Amino acid sequence: MKTRKIAVIGAGHVGSHCGFSLITQGVCDELVYLDTDRDKAVSQAMDLADATVYLPHHVNVRAGDYNDLADADIAVMAAGPLPDEHQTRMDTLGATIKEMKTIVGPMKESGFSGILVSISNPADVIAHYLQERTGLPARHVISTSTTLDSARLRRVLSERTGIDQKSIHAYVMGEHGESQMVAWSNASVAGVPLTELMKKHPESYGKLDLDEIAAAARKGGWIVLHGKKSTEFGIGTALTEIVKTIFHDEKKILPVSCLLEGQYGQRNVYASVPAVLGADGAERIVEIGMTQEELEKFGDSCETMRKNFKIAMGL
Repeated sequence: MKTRKIAVIGAGHVGSHCGFSLITQGVCDELVYLDTDRDKAVSQAMDLADATVYLPHHVNVRAGDYNDLADADIAVMAAGPLPDEHQTRMDTLGATIKEMKTIVGPMKESGFSGILVSISNPADVIAHYLQERTGLPARHVISTSTTLDSARLRRVLSERTGIDQKSIHAYVMGEHGESQMVAWSNASVAGVPLTELMKKHPESYGKLDLDEIAAAARKGGWIVLHGKKSTEFGIGTALTEIVKTIFHDEKKILPVSCLLEGQYGQRNVYASVPAVLGADGAERIVEIGMTQEELEKFGDSCETMRKNFKIAMGL
């Protein structure tokens, strides 16, 4: 019987909470932690293993090494520093690339041939860097990117409208960072376009300030970071949603960062877009309709990441 194995590279706050979300939802059968701090990897694995005693699903949680990547179905890249309250995600690029350089070689030598899901920041640039350096198929290297930002956007919309967030659909696209944009022309509530609701109901929906809502979603991560020094639960659940979708070959559409090869008029850049996820990774990019203004904002975001990727490759 085929069991599912996940290796998490990086046993810090984010990596540990991703692991906790994975085991509480029973997504994998084996979870292995890799970290340059061996004691931390061992302690995180032991703490999570203790938790499995009272969880519905058995999961073998342990610390390991790069040899464990050989038969891992999914590797989660969670290595790298968190930005502090005075930094942007891009400010961590140099330190993160320094760590990636120590990881890429052993990863390639291990023979890893699964799907790599990166959550390390700056998310889109690091995913592109990893795909370029590992040589893995582009569809097998993705970043969580705006999966989390889109969840934050739906939360804010729920707060402003009083409608449950699960009945709201809206995508944050582009960069998991300052240049991200919202495809408002595709936002909907119970299948009804938000722009249509704003016209029909000026006394309620019509009062929504879309720029303010987009800004609130963008700032959400920074509020969490400043208050508790790390983001954990949101990213852990977002990562698990992606992993579940891949393992169960659901063909669910989620906004993840993947390599654009002509879609939305963009090439040679990793950017977050709605993509069909399944057993073969990012199997197809969905090109949603956007207004000309939205396409321009998306293009500007892609250009920002394209420039930052060149910087990353030169480090």
